[in-house]
Amino acid sequence: QLQLVESGGGLVQPGGSLRLSCSASGAALDYYTLGWFRRAPGRGREGISCMSDSGDTTNYADSAKGRFTMSRDNAKNTVYLQMNNLNPRDTGVYYCAAAIICHPWGPSPAGGSSGYWGNGTLVNVST
Repeated sequence: QLQLVESGGGLVQPGGSLRLSCSASGAALDYYTLGWFRRAPGRGREGISCMSDSGDTTNYADSAKGRFTMSRDNAKNTVYLQMNNLNPRDTGVYYCAAAIICHPWGPSPAGGSSGYWGNGTLVNVST
């Protein structure tokens, strides 16, 4: 069974950068459509970015376009989210997920209890 573990979160000042990692075990990530989501304080879950299983397609929510980059290292079985020019609205718990749907406007869960999720990593953008 696929298991996902996020890391790389922390406290960063506005305008700063972080790179989140999501390490997988139990299966190869390139079998799955992958996504990054976040849950901000007082807000619902938001899809941030997603990648097709082939890696040929990567899509971003409007809030992430131009600032975030999603990538995958098949040799390390790890997916990344490089986040630049962070602002306080980026604060939240970030989750990686597999077996989700990748829309042109970003990811969404596939529905029901499907998909694989990590436990999240906290990003706090603050002075």
